Amino acid sequence: MAIARTHILVCGGTGCSSSHSQALIDELNRELEEKGLLGEVQVIKTGCFGLCALGPVVVVYPEGCFYSHVTEADIPEIVEEHILKGRIVTRLLYQETVVDDKTIKNLNHTKFYEKQHRVALRNCGVINPENIDEYIAMDGYEALGRVLTQMTPDEVIQTIKDSGLRGRGGGGFPTGQKWFFARQSKGDVKYVCCNADEGDPGAFMDRSVLEGDPHVVLEAMTIAGYAIGAHQGYIYVRAEYPIAIHRLEIAIKQAREYGFLGNDIFGTGFAFDIELRLGSGAFVCGEETALMTSIEGHRGEPRPRPPFPAVKGLFGVPTILNNVETWANIPRIILNGADWFAGMGTERSKGTKVFCLVGKINNTGLVEIPMGTTLREIVEDIGGCIPNGKKFKAAQTGGPSGGCIPASLIDTPIDYDNLIAIGSMMGSGGLIVMDEDTCMVDIAKFFLEFTVDESCGKCTPCRVGTRRLLEMLEQITSGNGTLELLREMEELCYYIKANSLCALGQSAPNPVLSTLHYFRDEYEAHCVEKRCPAGVCKKLTRFVIEEEKCKGCTACARACPVNAIIGEVRKPHHIDPEKCIKCGACMETCRFNAIVKR
Repeated sequence: MAIARTHILVCGGTGCSSSHSQALIDELNRELEEKGLLGEVQVIKTGCFGLCALGPVVVVYPEGCFYSHVTEADIPEIVEEHILKGRIVTRLLYQETVVDDKTIKNLNHTKFYEKQHRVALRNCGVINPENIDEYIAMDGYEALGRVLTQMTPDEVIQTIKDSGLRGRGGGGFPTGQKWFFARQSKGDVKYVCCNADEGDPGAFMDRSVLEGDPHVVLEAMTIAGYAIGAHQGYIYVRAEYPIAIHRLEIAIKQAREYGFLGNDIFGTGFAFDIELRLGSGAFVCGEETALMTSIEGHRGEPRPRPPFPAVKGLFGVPTILNNVETWANIPRIILNGADWFAGMGTERSKGTKVFCLVGKINNTGLVEIPMGTTLREIVEDIGGCIPNGKKFKAAQTGGPSGGCIPASLIDTPIDYDNLIAIGSMMGSGGLIVMDEDTCMVDIAKFFLEFTVDESCGKCTPCRVGTRRLLEMLEQITSGNGTLELLREMEELCYYIKANSLCALGQSAPNPVLSTLHYFRDEYEAHCVEKRCPAGVCKKLTRFVIEEEKCKGCTACARACPVNAIIGEVRKPHHIDPEKCIKCGACMETCRFNAIVKR
């Protein structure tokens, strides 16, 4: 088979797929076939490249040209100019890679990528996730072969313990210690589980790994099976991830055909297989015991602990559960050694962490950074700052279970312990950036609405307590809050944390507590002044026309859907507060910045 001189990589992750990247692939193949270039040029569908803000993404090698926001209409030009004539289509390039008309910068030297260190994401955007040969070419299944032929189960576990790897799913429990407990537990039957049920708003780390590098999870789970004495694994993945599910199904089939799953793996007599289990989108099933209950065919509800899953888990036998990102680190630790992994990060938080950088940020996407990188580096360097020159106000980490980090703490190094110390948590890795126009009371309410909706209802503190907490926040945002209500709300937060059965309820008050701690002045403005400083809460906001700026052009009056703006042509107008529905149409229309929120 002839070796292609040019490879065109097209992002096939969910983000770019939703922007019709498959149509780009089809058009590329049509153009190349027309010009007789199909054997000479190969089109490859990959996983996520990370820089989602620029999708759909097309990268052409060997030059490494990173084309962004590509449309079907651009494909003929790319083929004609770049592939046939060797002339880079500069107008489509990610502008930070452009040095001059003839020179482009290596992608790894751009601000978005230069501070990243890709371990879990090393193959995402690099290989075709539906081709096992490409995974093998990137040292795939070499770690499994080494483990089965050269290492004892105890040596494997010790390597993971020495690496300092902690669970990337939220709690940060030492991975090697969890495996050790499961190996020590008595029983002929044990299980290995993968939690791919990420449900945090703004989080898509695990989905991206499964879409871009599914074999790494299969290899890691098989290694863990050997280490603890298990012969069966389950991947619990939410049904809303169709691309991830499709690629996992392909990967499992290929791994079985190649002998990496099944009986007598690598001729060692060790047997291990993996099955998929689809979740129906219940956030509580991200909690380990609820997840296992769901796999067993029951309603996903948490169970009291102890006993912990490593002693009595799935179907009542010893079980280990790690999330996708945790598994993605395992093969590299085996191949490169525990010291290599422990050499990255901080003293108590080793390695790297994948974050989904979303919200009010220019470079939205998937980033992987060494633990200890500061929030400022993430927001300003990697994220490219806040759009429209707005000021950074806060960042939410840990999703509904986490807290808000204010601008005053932007130089905080991001690791497990530092985040907990400032009232947040790592969580699975969602990082939502907020600007000066964000109402922190409204943000707390948003996360409480999510938690109330996702509570399984098994325990009263969570079922009733979170709903009452939401009612209090609704009172505040509607102008009926008092300082006494703030005190009661804070007391309720601590009660829910102390008495809920599982981590969903125990962590549900965190967004309220962190915003109360760092942005109490906003809560007090809502309660005492009956005013929303950010102008987000409609019942506490009014639109006002500043007479000295108003030109009387009538544009705002014509845009108002309820005729709430009164005034004559070329004379200052005013807004009738009784009629105003606070839709903001007038403010968007005014060319003189004469309309403000108060």
